[in-house]
Amino acid sequence: MALPVIYHHDYVTPLPPEHRFPMPKFGLVYRLLLRDGLITPEQVHQPVIASQKLLAQVHTAEYIEAFCTGTLDRKAQRRIGLPWSESLVTRTRTAVGGTVLTAQLALQYGLACNTAGGTHHAFPDFGSGFCIFNDLAVAARTIVAAGMAAKILIVDLDVHQGDGTAVVFQDDPDVFTFSVHCEKNFPFRKQQSDRDIGLPEGTDDAAYLKILAEHLPDLLNQLQPDLVLYDAGVDPHHSDRLGKLALTDEGLFKRDKFVLETCLLQGYPVATVVGGGYSKDVTVLAYRHILLFRAALALFPML
Repeated sequence: MALPVIYHHDYVTPLPPEHRFPMPKFGLVYRLLLRDGLITPEQVHQPVIASQKLLAQVHTAEYIEAFCTGTLDRKAQRRIGLPWSESLVTRTRTAVGGTVLTAQLALQYGLACNTAGGTHHAFPDFGSGFCIFNDLAVAARTIVAAGMAAKILIVDLDVHQGDGTAVVFQDDPDVFTFSVHCEKNFPFRKQQSDRDIGLPEGTDDAAYLKILAEHLPDLLNQLQPDLVLYDAGVDPHHSDRLGKLALTDEGLFKRDKFVLETCLLQGYPVATVVGGGYSKDVTVLAYRHILLFRAALALFPML
């Protein structure tokens, strides 16, 4: 049995230079995983595009329709930060389907990894910060609605607070949101997660891992979730363009290994998404994201 990996789009649609850095990394992550022999095509799963009904578990019908038809006003489109196109609609909806499939496979196999995902700045009625539809929120709602889980923990370790996710689940007892982020970073108006840890600029490996160790085991013991959704953003890296924290490659790997090992050893299935990461050198960035897959591959045999 091989670790399930979800891949759903080439992510190489040409974009203007000012928008280029968030997107091409996803396809490169997949190709490098194959090239380096970390995965084989046989273990890769491809999702279907998320239907409007699926999206409507989180997003308003008006927002879904406006984005999908390209009729969002200019202000709303600027807030997203990506130029609209039909390919962007397909890519976005398929990415949501990818995270839903990742969650389903994690419940089946114990661990599954998405080569994209983590659009945690998307609110029910608008997108923000390169995030259009909230894949983590849609996946959580889908799994709960299907009766596959009664309690879900979202562990969001992207450098930016998962503000959209926090708002979606602020009155939902079925989903607990946990965000560890740089306090003085986007979004500058924070929302309230169920547990927020705002870190000072320059937080390094040791301090970060210490804080994570103080909180994650405690949350797992309290909540005993049926599923953990893990947003493993690499933008806490010291050289990230939008980060402000100071983690190294080794620190990111130790973070991912700690999260996965802590959950899996206690029997909690984990679905991972790659989250944010921003660099002019997209190959270096893709290798940073692959640290998550290396940690997952090291731990998967114990399931």
